[in-house]
Amino acid sequence: MATETPQTAQPTDWQELVARKRRECQDKIPREWTLSADILKELPKNLLEYDLPRRSGLLSDLELDVTENYTATELLIKLASGQVSSLEVTMAFSKRACIAQQVTSCLTETFFSEALERARFLDEYLQREGKPIGPLHGLPISLKDSFCVKGLQSTVGYVACLNDPPATTNSALVTMLLELGAVLYVKTNIPQTMMTGDSENNIFGRTLNPHNTSLTAGGSSGGEGSLVAFRGSILGVGTDIAGSIRIPALCCGVYGFKPTVARVPFGGQFSGAMEGLPGLIPSAGPLGQSLADLKLFMETVIGTGNAWQYDHTAAAVPWNKAVTVGSDYNKSLTIGVLSEDKHFPLHPPVKRALDRAIKALTKAGHRIFQIENDTKEDLSVAYASRLAFQYFTYGPHVDMISPSGEPLVASVAKFASPMFSGPLPVEQEQDPLYKVNDLHVAKGKVSDAWRQEWVEKKLDVILAPGAQHTAVGFDTYGFPVYTLLWNLLDYPACIIPFGKASKELDPEELKTGDDGLADYHPEEVDGAPCAIQVITPRFQDEQCLAAAELIERAIRA
Repeated sequence: MATETPQTAQPTDWQELVARKRRECQDKIPREWTLSADILKELPKNLLEYDLPRRSGLLSDLELDVTENYTATELLIKLASGQVSSLEVTMAFSKRACIAQQVTSCLTETFFSEALERARFLDEYLQREGKPIGPLHGLPISLKDSFCVKGLQSTVGYVACLNDPPATTNSALVTMLLELGAVLYVKTNIPQTMMTGDSENNIFGRTLNPHNTSLTAGGSSGGEGSLVAFRGSILGVGTDIAGSIRIPALCCGVYGFKPTVARVPFGGQFSGAMEGLPGLIPSAGPLGQSLADLKLFMETVIGTGNAWQYDHTAAAVPWNKAVTVGSDYNKSLTIGVLSEDKHFPLHPPVKRALDRAIKALTKAGHRIFQIENDTKEDLSVAYASRLAFQYFTYGPHVDMISPSGEPLVASVAKFASPMFSGPLPVEQEQDPLYKVNDLHVAKGKVSDAWRQEWVEKKLDVILAPGAQHTAVGFDTYGFPVYTLLWNLLDYPACIIPFGKASKELDPEELKTGDDGLADYHPEEVDGAPCAIQVITPRFQDEQCLAAAELIERAIRA
C-alpha cells in the first residue's frame, strides 16, 4: 500500500500537467525505435497476427528470436551459460516494449538506458566471476506502475500525483528482484483508481488489447497483460485485489497467478488508498508466457522463505518444491467445478471452453464434482460479491481525483456493482465498529462454508470460469464476480488460456442487464481469448500450480 502521502496538486490546469508528463515520457523513447507514420496508418485490430515487430524492421533476427521463441525458464539457461548476453536480451525486450507502447499504450514509466547499463554490469560480472549473480541473472522483468522504483514516479494514473517527487526508495519486491539478478526496464499502465476492468486514465491513456485493439486489455494490471501478450515482456508482475492479475491475463490470452496474500512481498507500493482499515488485502504475483514461468517466479521469489527480510508483511513460508497433488500425481485429481451463478450468466464462448475442459479432464481420468452455489447463501458467488463490495465501500476513502480537477474516466464513472443481485449482507446504518465486526462474521461464514465443501467432497482443486466473458468492448467489463470470490477467501488462483470466442460457434447475442455491461456481442469479441481458472485453499499455492500443470496437460492433449 502507500508508503508516502501524496501532495495535493498545485492549482495548475490538469491538462497541462498531463501534457508535461506525456512529453517527458515521449522524450525517453529513442528516436530510432519509433514506428513510421506509414506503419501506424496501416495497423489492423489484431496486432499479434499482423506480426508488427517483424514488419517494423526495428528488431534484428536475434532480437526477434530472443523475444519470441523462449520461455523465461529457457532464456535464463542461455543467460547463465553466456549463450546470449543480458545486454542483447535487454535490448531486445526494450525495443519490443517500445513498439508495444506505441500501439497499445501499455507503459507508464520507461528506463531503458538504466536497464541497458545494468545489463552491461551483469555481463561483466558473469565474465569476471564465471557464474550468474543470482537465479534471475539478466532477465528483463516488467512491473505494474504501483511498484516504486527509486528515481521514478508512481502516479497510478492520478493527475494529482504528477506534482509528487520521484520515489526515494524501492518497493520491497523491486529490491528483491534486483538482488536476484533481474533487469527492470518498464512500468505498466493501470486504470484510474485501480478498481476497474479497463486500464484507462487521464495521464497515460487507455491500454489496448493486442489480440483486438477494440477490446479491453483488462485491469487493473492491464498494461502487464497487454505487454506480456505482445511479448514485450517475458515475465511481468501485477497485483490483485479483485482479479487485477487474472482479468488482464484472461483478456489478453496469457497466464496469470494470484498467490495467497503475503507470500510475495507487497510492501512499499503506492496505491493512494487508505491504510489500516479492515478489508480485502491485495497480493502481488506474476503474468507470463507459461505455467512454468509462473512457477519460476514463485519458486525464485519465495525460495527458502526469506521474503520477510525485505517486507515485514511477507510470510516466512518457503516454497515447497516437493509438493504433489491428487491421489495419483501422474493421473488423478478430484475437481470441483463451480456452477454458473444465475445473476451472472456465462457468455457462450466461456461456457463452451469450460465444457471442453471438463470433457477433456473426465477423459483423462480426473474425477469431477459440480459445486452448486445457488442453494446455499454462503456458497453463492453473488452473495460473496456483495459482501466484498461492501468491504470496498464501507469506510472513508482518500479522494485522489478532485484535487487536480481531472474528470472520471468512463469505466470509473459507470461504477459497476453487484448490488442488483440482492441486499447488502450487513446493515449499513450502524456504528462503524459493529459494521466491521458484522462484515468479519459474514466473511467467516463464507470461508467456513467453502472449507466444508472442500473437505466433504475431498477436493484437490476447483475449476471455474475466470469471468462471465472474454475481453469485451471498452468500459463494459462489469463486476468481476468470478475472480473476486477468491480474493474474499484469500485462495490462490491461476488463469490458463484455453480456446477462443467464435461468432460461428456461438452466434446468439446475450443481454445480461439494463446497463449495457457484460453483454455478449458475437461479432465484437470474435477471436478473443478464452480461459479457465484453477483454485486451491489458502497457502496451497504450490498445489494450485501443480494442479494447473496436470489440468493443462489434459486439456491440451
